[in-house]
Amino acid sequence: MQNAIARSAGKTFLLILMIVSLALTAWAAGGGGGDSGEENDSSKPLAYRHAVKAIKAQDYKGAIEILTQYVAEHGDDADGFNYLGYSYRKVGDYDNALKYYGRALELDPKHRGAHEYLGEAYLELNRPEDAKKELAALDKLCWLPCQEYSLLKTAVEKYETGAKPTY
Repeated sequence: MQNAIARSAGKTFLLILMIVSLALTAWAAGGGGGDSGEENDSSKPLAYRHAVKAIKAQDYKGAIEILTQYVAEHGDDADGFNYLGYSYRKVGDYDNALKYYGRALELDPKHRGAHEYLGEAYLELNRPEDAKKELAALDKLCWLPCQEYSLLKTAVEKYETGAKPTY
């Protein structure tokens, strides 16, 4: 009888462990600004999805046009502001990039994509200490290493060794 109870408890423990593991994996996958297939996310408005497609096609000026209108209509969408900051950074307008990353983080202080992209912008502006602050913020946000943390960590390491960044 005790063996049966012990086996049942062991199976229950493994089942709970699997459920927690799956939940953590799903949690770690969200909230970014990377390549997550957002252009096909039907929960986002069509304009947002078009902007993501423009970004993937490296049409940053087109994305800026779409996203400027989008955030005017959806002023509470941190993802929209994050991608607007990203697009401005890609055309070399760092003042606007920092402004929109900041707005994304005002709306969602845990937005991992905005922390990653802001850190990358700081590296491009030769502000590695500020980039490391964003890396530290991501370290606190990601229970397990998340993509945004890993990408920014690699970028900081490359910056420190003088290697060409790949972001």
